[in-house]
Amino acid sequence: MIRRVVTALAALAAAVIVPAPAQADEGRQGPVVRTEAGLVRGERTAEGRQFLGIPYAEAPVGALRWKEPRAVRPWQGVRAADDFGNTCVQGASWDPGYERPSHTEDCLDLNVYVPEGSRRRAVLVWFHGGGLTAGAGRDVVPDTFARQTGTVVVTVNYRLGAMGFLATAGLDDEAADGVSGNVGMLDQQAALRWVRANIGRFGGDPGRVTIAGESAGGRSVCTQLASPTAKGLFRAAVIQSGAYDDCAARTRETAVEQGAAFAERLGCATVACLRGKSSAEILAAQGGFDWGPVTGGAFLPVQPAEAFASGAAAGVPVMNGANLDEGRLFAFGRFDAAGAPLTAERYPAVMRAAFGEEVLLRYPLTAHPSPTIAFGTALGDRMFACSALRLDATLAGRGPVYPYEFADRTSPPFASLRDLGTGFDFGATHVNEVQYLFEHFGLQSPLNAEQRALARQMVRYWGSFVRTGVPRAAGRPAMPEGGPERVLSLRTASAGGNAPSASVHRDHQCDLWDAEAPR
Repeated sequence: MIRRVVTALAALAAAVIVPAPAQADEGRQGPVVRTEAGLVRGERTAEGRQFLGIPYAEAPVGALRWKEPRAVRPWQGVRAADDFGNTCVQGASWDPGYERPSHTEDCLDLNVYVPEGSRRRAVLVWFHGGGLTAGAGRDVVPDTFARQTGTVVVTVNYRLGAMGFLATAGLDDEAADGVSGNVGMLDQQAALRWVRANIGRFGGDPGRVTIAGESAGGRSVCTQLASPTAKGLFRAAVIQSGAYDDCAARTRETAVEQGAAFAERLGCATVACLRGKSSAEILAAQGGFDWGPVTGGAFLPVQPAEAFASGAAAGVPVMNGANLDEGRLFAFGRFDAAGAPLTAERYPAVMRAAFGEEVLLRYPLTAHPSPTIAFGTALGDRMFACSALRLDATLAGRGPVYPYEFADRTSPPFASLRDLGTGFDFGATHVNEVQYLFEHFGLQSPLNAEQRALARQMVRYWGSFVRTGVPRAAGRPAMPEGGPERVLSLRTASAGGNAPSASVHRDHQCDLWDAEAPR
């Protein structure tokens, strides 16, 4: 009841105080919108209007490094919003646009994509992936999705790696709830509060916000669902390949212990010393540590699984899924990309070392096209497929949950892998579904006619969910509601088309993996 009242009041306030969604001085100079902090000028595109690089919080630099996000200072005049903001501190990678590291801490920006028209539209807020150490809101361009679904889409930058998730005893003393290591997640909540306060001015409905993300972005969504301080900031959620490790967060003790080791690596014994290090030094020292959210404070009192079992996010509809061949990407990175493809001779020893004897027996080499793919199948089943199904079962106890599995094994590898020119069979691996929803890394995906048809269907399912909280696509099977017993398999027509499946748990050998999962 309280949540409904708060949402209604927020929507009423937006309706009373905001100007038209894209008012004023459009002409050649682009549409202008007044936010709480000042005017921003975006641009028109073939798909609608876009406003890029809008700051949602004060730059976390100097004394604000590792501080909770603060409201952005108002500005005078009209701020240009026609280019992406800075990428948060991170290393170089093979992804397009990330050939060089970023050492920029002034990066708390977001991007808004709006279809033409003035009516209030449902809103999708997208948290990017990248292992909580890489990526940016610019990684996807959702303007076509926004037009096709009639929604407003917001993509968000948030602090990463040590900058976003360092916990130390000294930082605990500074944290409002006495638990440090969560500022990257608090950035996401600050962005959601910006959306609640401002999105009505862009044509969005602050009472109809869905959060979504893939990989680490999906894990972020899972974490925000479990966070009491996120309550009321969204009404629905999409978790794409984000349930790995059962959405588990670090304990306070573990996080502080890791933080002490990190500080020692930099030769620091105090927070002041750490703040005195350059961002390049911080980045160089962060390798080998587990960066992620921390339990024990007001932001995340308990582990997400425990929170959901106790009714957290009750009534919030959730779409949750994984890809059929998630682990192939990681197996490729470990073996083939390193110039040492896994051989049949090495396979038994590698499998025993990674998973144990029983897993080796359940994943015989003869059942798979190659040793690398066999290893990747076991890895993907353990990390993604079965953890997603366990999350479905847990979530089903507190509200609607809609399970899916992206199963197009003909899907092209995503942009950075295509550029490698490898002949590796990635199948429906990690990240591959993103290009069916959005333009990825600013590149047009080379989908064939069948894949484009599947992409249109997926856009309809996702768009319906954002608008109504129920994923439907005209002429296609409904996405089943409930636990892991029935999962919608997303496939091209020649592979059988979209169809509910009752065998996903068995196909991924989840009886084996569930037995070792934390209770």
